Amino acid sequence: MMQSGRFGAALWLYLLLLCGSKYAGGLMDIDLPQPRTTGGRPLMEVLRDRQSSRRFSPEDIPAQTLSNLLWAAWGVNRPESGKRTAPSAVNWQEIDIYVATASGLYLYDAVKNSLTHVLDEDIRGLTGRQDFVRDAPVNLIFVADYVRMGRASMQDKDFYAAADAGFISQNVYLFCASEGLATVVRGALDRDKLAGRMKLTASQKIVLAQTVGYPAD
Repeated sequence: MMQSGRFGAALWLYLLLLCGSKYAGGLMDIDLPQPRTTGGRPLMEVLRDRQSSRRFSPEDIPAQTLSNLLWAAWGVNRPESGKRTAPSAVNWQEIDIYVATASGLYLYDAVKNSLTHVLDEDIRGLTGRQDFVRDAPVNLIFVADYVRMGRASMQDKDFYAAADAGFISQNVYLFCASEGLATVVRGALDRDKLAGRMKLTASQKIVLAQTVGYPAD
């Protein structure tokens, strides 16, 4: 396996060659492999092993595993209706998953099964207050777009965005338990600073972040 940090760019170059890529406005997007939606461990065993971990190996996550992870988290599981692996209130689908890596920041496109390039910068250190977030290979950032939630009150938007992000986070936990990955969901982060670096709009609110990687030895 290639290592993160200075080797992160090499990993993403490998992903581009393996998965295919396209330019949009000068930025490089990544087409992920088709997610494998069969197999895995029995649900009751996965629930038994579900846990939070704060010790991560710098080992990078392979493209296929990343694709499977994102599909499990918030992928389209019913193409005829566009509905997802996690529920959302009124089917707003207001949560976006941003993927922070050593080589930059990407936005998961569940319909296209791709990563849209957002930033070249490594912002992993901004996704939390703990030291481990800087070196873990992947930090997921769950962002709610309140515009998609229509005329709901701000109180309801806050409530449902938090609930919907929680459903997605649990999917990540279950996938990680099944696949031998470590993960922890986190709410302690400087949301204003991170949102500014991500260039989010006023209607986009960071709800949670979640670190994913292989467990440290």
